[in-house]
Amino acid sequence: MSSIGSPTGAAPTDTGRAAATARGHLFNAGTLGRYRDVLARGVDRVARRVGEVDTPFTGVTPDELAPLIGGIDLDRPLGDTDAALDELHDVWLRDAVWFHHPRYLAHLNCPVVIPALLGEAVLSAVNSSLDTWDQSAGATLMERRLIEWTAGRIGLGPTADGVFTSGGTQSNLQAMLLAREEAYRRAVGGAATRPDRPQVLSRLRVITSAAGHFSVQKAAKLLGLAADAVLTVPTDATRRMRADELARTVERCHRDGEVVMAVVATAGTTDFGSIDPLPEIADICADAGVWMHVDAAYGCGLLVSPTRRHLLDGIERATSVTVDYHKSFFQPVSSSALLVRDGRALRHATWHADYLNPARAVEQGIPNQVDKSIQTTRRFDACKLWLTLRIMGPDAVGTLFDQVVDLAAQAWRRLDTDPRFEVAAPSQLSTVVFRYRPPGLAPDLADEANLHARDALAASGAALVAGTKVDGAHHLKLTLLNPETTVDDIAHVLDLIADHAAWYARTASAAELSCPVG
Repeated sequence: MSSIGSPTGAAPTDTGRAAATARGHLFNAGTLGRYRDVLARGVDRVARRVGEVDTPFTGVTPDELAPLIGGIDLDRPLGDTDAALDELHDVWLRDAVWFHHPRYLAHLNCPVVIPALLGEAVLSAVNSSLDTWDQSAGATLMERRLIEWTAGRIGLGPTADGVFTSGGTQSNLQAMLLAREEAYRRAVGGAATRPDRPQVLSRLRVITSAAGHFSVQKAAKLLGLAADAVLTVPTDATRRMRADELARTVERCHRDGEVVMAVVATAGTTDFGSIDPLPEIADICADAGVWMHVDAAYGCGLLVSPTRRHLLDGIERATSVTVDYHKSFFQPVSSSALLVRDGRALRHATWHADYLNPARAVEQGIPNQVDKSIQTTRRFDACKLWLTLRIMGPDAVGTLFDQVVDLAAQAWRRLDTDPRFEVAAPSQLSTVVFRYRPPGLAPDLADEANLHARDALAASGAALVAGTKVDGAHHLKLTLLNPETTVDDIAHVLDLIADHAAWYARTASAAELSCPVG
């Protein structure tokens, strides 16, 4: 008797029953009741946990969680939704880092708006893939409309185009890819004989500021540029790129026979929230015929600010721009985009595959987003931003961003008058860089006390702050992206930091006195 299947009318085999059970987990018209029930249970668990949270973190360590997660046998399913959710609580939800909590003040992670969460639920269920029209239909046109809207807010002009990406690092990578190809094209365009490509690439240089994002260096490495391809220019007292130093660096490159393929300006540095002098940089790039990229992953929230849009003046002259909606538009990860002034530049990311996006599709006017992207399969992340704009509107998003920028100014003023702390340059956005340094505390001990304070604060779970280095000295950083955070929250966290740092300084000083050298 054949083992392929049972005759019509015969009792189902064990294999058939298993297959039927497996099919019952698929989302389709026949499982809508299960879909509604299972998702409602998940939403209820998250809502219940968020309602219980009174600190942004539990302080759990990797050593505590690793045995629990490592001991789970993934080949033995629990077979029950509630049991799986119970387990999920133990391995993740219980100890998750909650960005919505007003005392989460660490990295560029924002609380998210409910319309975007609705978008996340919808896009995950439909599961469109934004690489080709025949996998996405209207989703393709919605993403294109949002790109058009963003380019309009920037002021890039009628030939602008772009594509959604996974984040600022990918956007910056793609921008550098396009800039590299354009620089190579120009370098070989007038040559009597086509020069060797590696020889041309070895001469390409990227210029950014000392406060720019590390993804610029990473992109240069991934793109096969020389080890010394990225040149950094110093910043001024407010941590903005010095335009005079940029001009000198561009001139030196030209004098030495190097090719400046791009200048990367930053509109919102990660540490200081500083915005480089975009009009002056645009002038230098225009005079030198250089690609100007603006990394506005953080500062893009100013595009919808009712009061601070002028801080981005000059961005409209950029060749390309990175925006991260999941930083300052209050969107869930991931939601980012790369915009270019001349949409034709995106051709450098195009590769036609006969099975997916054949060249004839372009002639037929079929809109395939994979022609613009360095990704193939790609989520409809634009859905989240679409629903946010259609339900809340851009002014509401901008108002939320304005609130955190106002809060950062208040926090800086408080720190600047507190004798326990030193502050770095005031931010144009919503970060505050500072350190515990009361009068008389030695520099080395101050470094150690600040490192200890950050670690002790995280271990307690009461609050989370970031850390960085400024001119070689360890500092702490408040990244304020939650409009629910108050000045009182910040004051409480500063008191905790001071207590932890002071304890360490006292303990270290006492230990040194009790163990004199020699």
